[in-house]
Amino acid sequence: MVDTQFSDRRLAALYDLFCPWDERGDFAFYLPLVMSARSVLDVGCGTGALLRRAREDGHTGRLCGLDPGAGMLEVARECPDVEWVLGDLLSAPGWSREFQLVVMTGHAFQGLLGDDELRGALAAVATALTDDGRFVFETRNPLVREWEDWNTRYSGEVVDSAGTVVRCVCEVETPVRGDLVSATYTYTGGGWERPLLSRSTLRFLGPDALAELLDEAGLVVAEQFGDWDRGPLTDTSPEIITVAHRPR
Repeated sequence: MVDTQFSDRRLAALYDLFCPWDERGDFAFYLPLVMSARSVLDVGCGTGALLRRAREDGHTGRLCGLDPGAGMLEVARECPDVEWVLGDLLSAPGWSREFQLVVMTGHAFQGLLGDDELRGALAAVATALTDDGRFVFETRNPLVREWEDWNTRYSGEVVDSAGTVVRCVCEVETPVRGDLVSATYTYTGGGWERPLLSRSTLRFLGPDALAELLDEAGLVVAEQFGDWDRGPLTDTSPEIITVAHRPR
């Protein structure tokens, strides 16, 4: 098996098949925000689906996608009129007050695992925001323990562009310790020499911890929602969707 972590273009190209636009509530939430901002940084942009759609829908301002996965950006760069940057917030260019909107979709924020990494990333976001800018991101609510059904939810089959049936099997590593949840995703396809393996670890933080980290970075929570329909945040909400900005 090969641990690709989406550096393999074949695996990156499958991402949008396993996570299609019309089944993602987050994109319907984020797209209007992107369309109303004059400059947007999408951190952990993946294949760039959100920014590509924004450009197709007529966004004329600055759109920039940042992602550490070379395979993901290879797919994203099929849309040439968006800035695509390989890296993460700690290695990215020193953007200073350049973006009216910074987003992290697809639970990318949960990929920031350590406290130092989180603080560094949030400091970079705060620096990148314009004075009237907003930082919008989501994390899964740890109280819901959503990972308990991932083995079923994230296992399945798709047909790729070559007509090959590709199967993904998700396995969550148990027992879960602390606020970190790890899972492996094994992809197999007819005619492949060997399976491809992707492993991810996500951190589950609650609203209080998020607010404290944002405050340290000089950001304040303006709004929080519990679902993509902007419902209130409760203990049973699936998401913690946060809108933050500089103090005003």
